[in-house]
Amino acid sequence: MYINQSTDPRYGTPLPHRSLFLSSLWLCTFTLSVAVCAVLLLPISILSNEVLLIFPHSYYMQWLNGSLIHGLWNLVFLFSNLSLVFLMPFAYFFTESEGFVGCKKGVMARVYETAVVLLLLTLLVLGMVWVFVALLNNHSARESLYDMWEYYLPYLYSAISLCGVLLLLLCTPFGLSRMFSVTGSLLVKPRLLEDVEVEINCAAFEEASLSRTLNRGSTACWVSVNVEPLRTQFLGVQAKRIALEMRRRASPWQRNLFYPLAMLLLLALTVACVLMVCFHVLELLFDETAMPSGMGDPRLGTASFSMFGSLGAAVQVVLILYLMVSSVVGFYSSPLFTSLLPRSQDTNLTQIIGNCVSLLVLSSALPVFSRTLGITRFDLLGDFGRYNWLGNFHIVFLYNILFAGLTSACLINTLTWAVQRELMRAFGLHKLPLTVSRTTIPLKLLLANGLSKIQ
Repeated sequence: MYINQSTDPRYGTPLPHRSLFLSSLWLCTFTLSVAVCAVLLLPISILSNEVLLIFPHSYYMQWLNGSLIHGLWNLVFLFSNLSLVFLMPFAYFFTESEGFVGCKKGVMARVYETAVVLLLLTLLVLGMVWVFVALLNNHSARESLYDMWEYYLPYLYSAISLCGVLLLLLCTPFGLSRMFSVTGSLLVKPRLLEDVEVEINCAAFEEASLSRTLNRGSTACWVSVNVEPLRTQFLGVQAKRIALEMRRRASPWQRNLFYPLAMLLLLALTVACVLMVCFHVLELLFDETAMPSGMGDPRLGTASFSMFGSLGAAVQVVLILYLMVSSVVGFYSSPLFTSLLPRSQDTNLTQIIGNCVSLLVLSSALPVFSRTLGITRFDLLGDFGRYNWLGNFHIVFLYNILFAGLTSACLINTLTWAVQRELMRAFGLHKLPLTVSRTTIPLKLLLANGLSKIQ
């Protein structure tokens, strides 16, 4: 077998397998690069327009023009679809292939099998889309047989973009609410009616007790002790003690200023997104130009895409990047995609390919997502503006309503639960036994407990 031949001494991996993994990893790296370019595409376009407005006759800014930005949009569209339709499926089938039966085993046998499987899959997808087009419009379906590029592929691109935009609709509101907890876990929270020294001592005593139990269970052969649950509990208590010690060592500025400012900044960005979407809903009702559309020849440097000038354009860029980060957080926090979350030293190649495809779908739909919600008035360039569903008023209007409603509901739910949890922790109600109903506790007892903690 070729698996036992020519092992690379540096990696301890057979050379055919190493070349297989490296090829797939290079394809994944290229896909992630395209995803990053798709994320930065709209912010770079907005900032380029503002730069040309500030320096209209600068000699050093002559290279920055509309044709350059238009070319970037076309290249990102081309490579994103190429990666999504061909490169990532090729990488997946290449890692799963073994070669045809009867052929000589090796890398080329895997390449042949992957090419055949990918060709069959392409024909299957194209046939399904052609049947779907035939059901909608028989005339267009006949023309698509003769002119596939003009009548056939736009339907496929529209379907892929619609899936990405719908995925952003589901992940972004949930991610906006999760950003508060994720940011709170990275920062040091202020001490609200809480004695950190007492909690550190309790955690240290519990850690010492669990450590003695583990040592006694490992040395005593006549006592049957289930070590794994105790070890898990010990690691949890140890992590809690370390976190409490970090909170104690934190400076008052870091503890009492950074955390509130970060929470207020996240709240302001989220509220700004919701308000802009609500304003865009009103624009859709009274202004036809508010509909997302394509722009053939971008005339950069003529007018700002924000009514507030450069400051408004900077806010648009920040909001677009914030929505992208929130969508990624919401994607990996949702129960459907939690298994895709990469783990250090424990992520297989198939999982890496799945992450690359997911990030590419989210990032390539970001320009359409931002323009549909009215975050920016920068019209879509190139083939991004050729999607068929962008001209449907009912789809765009319903999309804005759903985003505003879901984001508001998630935000209200997060804030109310966070306030309730902090108050319960501040008054010590989280330590009550489960048999005691917290709603039956008198108000005087709550106030007395809180005043005693303050004193």
